[in-house]
Amino acid sequence: MSVGLFIPCYVDQLYPNVGIATVRVLESLGVAHDFPVTQTCCGQPMANTGCFEDAVPLAKRFVEIFSQYEYVVAPSGSCVAMVRHHFDQLIPDTPGLAEVKAKTFELCEFIHDVVKPDSLTVAFDKQVGLHQSCHGLRELRLGTCSERMCDGDDKIRNVLNKVNGIRFSELKRSDECCGFGGTFAVTEDAVSVMMGEDRLRDHLDAGTEVLTAGDMSCLMHLEGIIKRHKYPIDVMHVSEILAGDL
Repeated sequence: MSVGLFIPCYVDQLYPNVGIATVRVLESLGVAHDFPVTQTCCGQPMANTGCFEDAVPLAKRFVEIFSQYEYVVAPSGSCVAMVRHHFDQLIPDTPGLAEVKAKTFELCEFIHDVVKPDSLTVAFDKQVGLHQSCHGLRELRLGTCSERMCDGDDKIRNVLNKVNGIRFSELKRSDECCGFGGTFAVTEDAVSVMMGEDRLRDHLDAGTEVLTAGDMSCLMHLEGIIKRHKYPIDVMHVSEILAGDL
């Protein structure tokens, strides 16, 4: 298969180790991939802030660049949700849009639904608290939401279950928002921080040693609170665990 790797802006600029880990994961699964160097932002920050006209050329550029691949994979549920659920509003008549939407996957979703490995060759002997980001849950349906009261695959946890030695924290509120919400963390910082502290209290009570998620943006927000309070929790993107980093 031919895979185009899309690396979100904040990963590229702030957490390049997550991009490197994603490459290592794909390589370990035997997935041939390409990183088109002409790629830019998907336009999510602009669209979330209401600057829709500024997001349009970025969305069109994304479709133009990634149309050539059989699959598009990104280590970010929110960016994938932007492509699959919001490009229609920005660039409805763009040639190739429907095809790009259908073949764009979050990393764990791609592993779970497309690659479908029987096992993974990595080990991670830590108790992991999985944070389910809102975009991944409520737009990509990577897990089950308590408000829907129905069963479904928890795709990120299912993939992590294939990691040798991993243990999971059992949370009281497994699908609660961390409070980041992009620019919400700037415009409503007090509420955002309170939500993050509530989320982390659940992890502390459950004995989480390593906090992970499919979105580094959520983890960035929670890590800031962890460092401020000196909580005994490490933060790792799910790709870093799947790459066998310790």
